[in-house]
Amino acid sequence: MRLRPLRVLCCSAALALSTPALLPGTASAAVPTSSVYLQNYTTGRNAAGSSGTVAAHNPKGNEDHQQWTPVAVGGGYQLRNADESATCLGRSGTSAVTTTCGADGTTWTITSSADSTYTIGAPGTSQYLTGSASDAAAVQLGSSGDLARWYLTPVTYATTAMPSADTRTLDQVTFLTAHNAFANGVDGDFATFPVSWFPNQNSGISKQLADGVRGFMLDDYTVNGQAVLCHNSCDGVSSPVPLATDLQRVVDFLRAHPGQFATVFLEDYASSDVLKSSLASVNGLSDVLYRPDQEGVATKGWPTMADLAARGRQLLIFSDRTRASDTASGWSTRDTFGVMYQREWTVENYWSMGGGIGASDWSCYSRWDTRPLTTDSSAFHPLFVMNHFRDYTIGSTAQTDNGKLLNRVQNFCTPAARKKPNYLAVDRYDAGSPSPLTTVGTLNSYILTPGQ
Repeated sequence: MRLRPLRVLCCSAALALSTPALLPGTASAAVPTSSVYLQNYTTGRNAAGSSGTVAAHNPKGNEDHQQWTPVAVGGGYQLRNADESATCLGRSGTSAVTTTCGADGTTWTITSSADSTYTIGAPGTSQYLTGSASDAAAVQLGSSGDLARWYLTPVTYATTAMPSADTRTLDQVTFLTAHNAFANGVDGDFATFPVSWFPNQNSGISKQLADGVRGFMLDDYTVNGQAVLCHNSCDGVSSPVPLATDLQRVVDFLRAHPGQFATVFLEDYASSDVLKSSLASVNGLSDVLYRPDQEGVATKGWPTMADLAARGRQLLIFSDRTRASDTASGWSTRDTFGVMYQREWTVENYWSMGGGIGASDWSCYSRWDTRPLTTDSSAFHPLFVMNHFRDYTIGSTAQTDNGKLLNRVQNFCTPAARKKPNYLAVDRYDAGSPSPLTTVGTLNSYILTPGQ
């Protein structure tokens, strides 16, 4: 993966903690005149030129003929491919194609729609450019509806300085996050050979906290009625660390550092009862636990960081399970004891960039097919969890990948989600130049300018 030039137009001042993004519901009457991604409202996938056809592809920055420039012409607009200035988005029957600009079928109407979206139509007809629900499927012409709604997502976006410390909200902050934070070879056993030879992190949880890590991805399994931390499986792991032990480390740190905020992400294989029992053994957890479900966040938005600090609400816990799966298993729902279902509160990109060595895949698309990264509303902005790591942790690879983190954030994943990440999840958070912590500091100096 080559390093691409950063194309963000940065802020006028560097303050300290950042994010959401292109806010839905803002006026979008004007058609952009700069390069955009044609990003489907329903799927989050982009229209990509593909050997004369147009296909729905996962967002992949400038690597996949996904960038288009609207140009006003008589009767409407041409959409010129940014990679080939003489090539335009066209149509042949009900198929979307790429063809020479000015040829029949290369003029489109572009009309503002709801939630900052547009429809792209064949002039004088009721036929519209229509996305596909599956990756790599053809983009077609069809009738109106949500699949015929598109974001014209800027390739190069403007930014605004981060709001003041007393007004910035939780969804305007980016946190350094340790992928498989427990798999560190310091705090205790986490896997058997050969996985145990490739820890995701070099430092234990306490050192991670001291170094500025504020997001912790933990995999919990049940052993002898207790939630413990293992990678892939607890089979053969002689002394895995109890989940409660690492949570106690986080809680103790937060209580000793008022105003700090942390988030725990559980890859959750324990039953509700086992998890509830483990959490109940963590001293002081209820004093710092933040419960967005009890504060109307889903309808009125996230609180300010200053408000959370003033109330001592310093810890948010997510589970990757679903409410439906717990109910189907006959278990109590986890939010009854303060663990939020992640899919109700966040969006998250697919976790793998590829194997441990060799070329990497920088495409940025949802981990969950039914919840695209672009999921948003005018009242509530889901937090964006951005994964940036490989299938296997190789130290030299992680160092190289981490040095390219800011580039991927700004040129690939921010446009893909139409918001900046709130959590940057990496392996070997202490490796790379610039370091992931430096990248987080850069992101925490600005927000994206609303209304793009």
